[in-house]
This record gives sequence, C-alpha cells and structure tokens, in this order.
Amino acid sequence: MNSRRSWLVFWVGIAAYIVAILQRTSLGVAGVDAAGRFEVSAAALSSLAVVQLVVYAAAQIPVGVLIDRVGPRVLLITGMALMAVGQIVLAIAPDIAIAIFGRVLVGLGDAGIFVSVMRLVGSWFSGRTVPQLSQWVGNLGQLGQILSAVPFAWLLHSIGWTPAFLSIASLAVLATVVVVASVSDRPADSIEGPRASSWGQSLDLLVSSLRRPGTRLGFWAHFVSQSSGTVFSLMWGFPFMVYGLGLDEHLAAAMLLVIVAAGVVFGPLLGILSARFPYRRSNLVLLVVLLVFSAWTVLLLWPGTPPLGVLVVLLVFLGIGGPGSLIGFDYARTYNPARALGSANGVVNVGGFLASFVMMFLIGVVIDLLGHGAASNADLYRLDSFRVAFVVQYVVVGIGVVFLILTRRTVRSRLSDDEGINVGPIWVALLRRLRRSRG
Repeated sequence: MNSRRSWLVFWVGIAAYIVAILQRTSLGVAGVDAAGRFEVSAAALSSLAVVQLVVYAAAQIPVGVLIDRVGPRVLLITGMALMAVGQIVLAIAPDIAIAIFGRVLVGLGDAGIFVSVMRLVGSWFSGRTVPQLSQWVGNLGQLGQILSAVPFAWLLHSIGWTPAFLSIASLAVLATVVVVASVSDRPADSIEGPRASSWGQSLDLLVSSLRRPGTRLGFWAHFVSQSSGTVFSLMWGFPFMVYGLGLDEHLAAAMLLVIVAAGVVFGPLLGILSARFPYRRSNLVLLVVLLVFSAWTVLLLWPGTPPLGVLVVLLVFLGIGGPGSLIGFDYARTYNPARALGSANGVVNVGGFLASFVMMFLIGVVIDLLGHGAASNADLYRLDSFRVAFVVQYVVVGIGVVFLILTRRTVRSRLSDDEGINVGPIWVALLRRLRRSRG
C-alpha cells in the first residue's frame, strides 16, 4: 500500500480518466457543428448528449457489481475500447441516428472508467491519503476537458469533424494498451477480503450498499453538486455563451477552462476539509450548491446581457461543484466495506448523471417550445429562452436538496444510536467553537 507501484497504478488510472473525459466532453465544443452537420432541433441535438448520460447512469450499478465481481482492470480495458469504437462511429456518422448510437457506445464505455479508478485508489492506498487522492482523481481528470476545449476544438475547426473525432479515438486505443500493460487490481500483499465468488454474492453486496443510509447520502450529495456543471460543460454552456451571450466560439471554448481551473484549485481544499471534518461533509455539499445557484440567480436576473465577470464567477462556482460531488464517494467509502465499494460507488455515481440528463433534456425541450418556428440557431438559442430554460435546474436540484437533508437526518440518527456520536446543526457547533475561543 502507498508504494511506488501504487503511484504507477494511480497515474495510469489518471491518464485513462483524462482520456475518458476528453471523449465525454468532446461533444460540448462540437454542439454548434453537430447542429449544422445533422440539421436537427435543440431537443434532438440534446439527445446526443442525453443518451450518452442515460446510458452512463443506467450502467453505473451494473458496472459497480462487475467491479466487485471481476475487478476494475477488466472494466478499464473494456471501457476504453468501447469509447474508441463509439468515437469512430460518431466520426463517420451520416445522420443523427448513427451519431446517437456512437454516443451510446461512448456512454457505455465511460461508465466503467471513473468508478474503476476510484476502486484502484481504495485498493492501492490507505489512510487519510485516500479522500485527498479521490479529489485529485476528479480534478486531474478534468484536464480531459481542457483537451476538448483547446486542441480538439482547434482540430475540429481546422481539419473537420471526421479527422478530429478519429484523432481522439486513437488516444482511447493508446490508453487501452497502457492499462493492459501496467494496471492490476490490488497489491500482492492486499488485506482486502476475497472478491465476490458468484453473481449472487455480488447482488447481495449491492443490496447491502443500497440499504446503508450513508450510500444514499452519497447519492444525493453527488446529485445536487455535480449536475449543473455537467449540463453546462457537456451540452448547453457552449451554445449559451455563443448565441445567448454573443461570445466568439474560441473564447467560449476557452471559458470552459475556468470550470476546470476552479476544480483544480478548490478540489484539494475540499478534500482536506472533508478529511478534517467528516461529520460536516454534507454542510460542504450544501455550501457548494448555495454558491452555484447564487451565481445562477445573479446571471439569469441580470438586466440585458450579463458582463463577462458575472459569467466567470458562475464558471468558478460550477468548477467547485465537481470536487464537491466527490464527497459523495467519500460517503460510500466510509459506510461500506472495501469488497462492496464498487457497488457503492456505482450507486453514488448515478446521482449526478441522473440529474444531469433530466435537466439537459428538459432544457432542450423548453428552448424548442420558446423558439418554435425559429429560422436559424441565432433565433432558436436566444438569451431570453436560456433564462427560462435554465430555471429547470432549480427544480431538479431543489428536489435533491430535500432528499439530501432527509437522508442526512437518518444517517445522523444511526450514528447516535450505534456509536453515540451526536452531530448537531452547524450553527450550534460554530457557536460552541466561538465560545471556546473566547475562553
């Protein structure tokens, strides 16, 4: 544990996840090109991203069961290969139907990457290093979004749709080869229990994970903190900035990097805080949600076109949402045994992507309704239409916040009954700390 070999496995896993994020987010900067290439409505265009997320979310629990049964290495290899094939299909797709099939393959392959890397971290490292490395997995993985926003966007506009997507598909092939050569499931001296020996045992582990309120708390933490940034990065942020705010396409692609930079800066801080204050992790999640939707409120209510500074603040807070969602996996690790961690991580990872594809699709539907009969993309993607459509986020995330608070109450009640640990409201804890500091 925590050996040189551990770090090799960690960095190879990070590289694979970076490549996976590149494949996942490549459509985010290609949305405008896709609309012209396939000549489709906003709702149909959103289906390209939505179907990918639907497949990704639907596969999370089966993938988690598979990790507990066959190990993360097999899932990493299979996932990278499927993503490569999916991007090749998208590269040569003559119409929207074939393109959607390509994104189905990308979503299916993507589904196994992150949870496999997280499982590798839990198997190859121990101690307080684990929650901090978990944050670094999420943060460094977002470098894939930089690759899609800068070099891929440049390739797309320089050499065209097919060569650009074939280029990034080749990176997925390369990553597959590297994983095959250098990754194994666990150290030779691992003290983890034996892997599930049958599918029945794997399903028992899944059911046990679902019954634990800590797993469900991780699900809702992921649901409320990750979804808004995912919707912005993967689908609607680029059209919103180009058509709604009037930004140049190159500037809009570069603005997506603010989300990544914010995650890299604030992610380690959240990792330290979640390790230092394990009973206050839900407060960190709620603070992230408050920051994100405060920024959304200012931007959407701004009279006329919001200035660039307001957009930057929103992007920074969206970037914090990514690391905030990783706290959900810390809940899974805390409340589940290592041999069930694949299933627990799969359950948690469904949360944010379930919220994301619901929001993504509904935003497209609202934009189509408001822009019915629009003659061009500029008429369809109007700022006023985006203002109304983005209100969908408040409803979906608001529902998640209610369930987060209710589930937290159950978790704290169990802590009190089982371990005698009483976790009161945050304001009470702050007041006590203030009184102690005054002597």
